Amino acid sequence: MTLDDLKELAQTVVRRATEAGAEGAECTVSDSTDFSAKVRMGELEKLQQAGSTGVGLRVITGRKMGASYTSDLTRDGIDRMVRSAVDLASFTTEDPHAGMPDEGEMATSTADLGLYSDGVAQLDSEVKIDSARRAEAAALAVDPRISNSEGGSFESNLGLRAFANSHGFCGGWRASSCSISVVPVAKWDGGMERDYWYTLSRDYAGLDSPEYVGQRAAERTLRRLGAVKVETQKVPVVFEQRAARTLLGHVFEAVDGRSIYRESSFLAGKLGEKVASEGITIIDDATIPGMFGSQPFDDEGVRTRRTVVIERGILKNYLLNSYAARKLGMRTTGNASRGLTGNAGVGIGNFFIEPGARSGAEMISGIRNGFFVTELIGNGVNTVTGDYSRGAVGIWIRDGELAFAVSEVTIAGTLQEILAGAEIGNDPEIRGSMWSPTILVPEMTVSGK
Repeated sequence: MTLDDLKELAQTVVRRATEAGAEGAECTVSDSTDFSAKVRMGELEKLQQAGSTGVGLRVITGRKMGASYTSDLTRDGIDRMVRSAVDLASFTTEDPHAGMPDEGEMATSTADLGLYSDGVAQLDSEVKIDSARRAEAAALAVDPRISNSEGGSFESNLGLRAFANSHGFCGGWRASSCSISVVPVAKWDGGMERDYWYTLSRDYAGLDSPEYVGQRAAERTLRRLGAVKVETQKVPVVFEQRAARTLLGHVFEAVDGRSIYRESSFLAGKLGEKVASEGITIIDDATIPGMFGSQPFDDEGVRTRRTVVIERGILKNYLLNSYAARKLGMRTTGNASRGLTGNAGVGIGNFFIEPGARSGAEMISGIRNGFFVTELIGNGVNTVTGDYSRGAVGIWIRDGELAFAVSEVTIAGTLQEILAGAEIGNDPEIRGSMWSPTILVPEMTVSGK
């Protein structure tokens, strides 16, 4: 199906829903083709390609909502979905905040944001498999201690998405993505460690070479060999970009409008207040061309935008869909997110921390005794209170240098303390829809022996 086909189908579903008695209707149509190849120790282990098309409908009658979806695109299949959604709306409980976004919030343009590349669609399967094989081979060639692998992989996706509602809005976009990843395994002195690396792009030409991915994965794996458990102590903690991104994820949970109206966030009621160090500015922006969190409108048809969440330490905005906005007496920020059907949740566009002044290497060079975190384990984070405690893996810092591998420790503090004292690096690692530079927290408790 073409994008125009999907848009026409979405409009047809909305029309049938209103003819069946719905006062308001929203329809999402999605078409996706996924490819996955995995090579292990040079041999093809998995090869899969699958496609799916689905239609989701949400209807509003008064202040009641009903939703349904189907993968049966025949007239009878669509009619059953419509009847199901309208019938469900008659049985649900009224919600005074239920409804569609205001007409004035609808996107007026669906500009091309460069989310699709024909290069991915035209890529031969043998090239994809060979890319996975080359990445794994490059990792295995780095050092004889890397004697095994959990595999090299190539994955790609081609997607179409259309949305229409009874306000008269209809839009859609095409998207593509591809990635190469590898997970080497190293053995040394009776121990065994693994790590990974990957590259991700909208186009095959934008990927790092398979050889680079393999080498980086091998280097990361080798530096974990001989890991020890350190004594419990309070020290500076430096979060590598990949680990720092998880801190940003906790901030999103805390500014999600649903957490705010439920009063289940340590940032509830803090708008306009200082909640972080002056060096922290966090932005959500779904309008950046080519990025993985970009789209011309959100999953309610509302215009996407750039929203400053924290500016120089001051909490400026929460992220909202139309429901959360009504609950809080505010306006949507264009952050509605959902699959095919049901009420929209709140999601991110491109969610990132603006870079600071120093690189991660410069931060480390000034630390006499500290911990460089490369991976976090478990989820001991409470966004209601801000309490933070997670298992961690990384490298100990001694006299400004990375000295030895560390594992089986826990780092602890509070999100309030982390945000208040954090220094942000100038080295963001931009992959996916959420990214962060290196982050230095002046003091946390590292619990080990």
